[in-house]
Amino acid sequence: MIILFDFDGVIVDTESQYTSFWDRIGRKYLDLEGFGHMIKGQTLKQIFGKYFEGMEKEQEEVIPMLDAFEEQMSYDYIAGVTRFLSEAKDAGIRTAIVTSSNDAKMSHALKAHPELPELVDAILTSEHFSRSKPDPECFLKGMEVLGGTPEDTYVFEDSFHGLKAGRASGAKVIGLATTNPEEAIAPLCDMVINDFNGLYLKDLT
Repeated sequence: MIILFDFDGVIVDTESQYTSFWDRIGRKYLDLEGFGHMIKGQTLKQIFGKYFEGMEKEQEEVIPMLDAFEEQMSYDYIAGVTRFLSEAKDAGIRTAIVTSSNDAKMSHALKAHPELPELVDAILTSEHFSRSKPDPECFLKGMEVLGGTPEDTYVFEDSFHGLKAGRASGAKVIGLATTNPEEAIAPLCDMVINDFNGLYLKDLT
């Protein structure tokens, strides 16, 4: 068994903060309401390519705003996740974080949690992939790095794009109802949890 974890909304409770940030960006630059939910699970490159095409000046303004926001935001762990990661490590199960976030953002997160690299075997960011979720490339790359196959892989995700990517990779998908309601994500999951409290490795086998 190997286990792949998305980061935001799975390892750390940041999705509501991102929603607030991107909602403000959507209103300011695109005259759109609810923009934060529209772009869940997408990389910055994907967001710019789809919504800010030809808006180079605006893109140049958003990048430092996002970097400053990510530097000061809180990175509180999802309940029970460090215990679950430690259980996997003690059992010799290889794990990786597979995220649409870039290296710059992850550097901010690791300042808040310098212990995190010791809890997982690999951290793969958007710089490691050429295609964004819902394409399964990121999870297939995670399997390659950890030496796993779709048949023995579990993916933990929260966003619709991420859940679809997990499904497309052939892995078993565990959905976290941290970003979207349980009933909305259940059709894309083999199991839905609210957090990692009460979840143990034996529950996956």
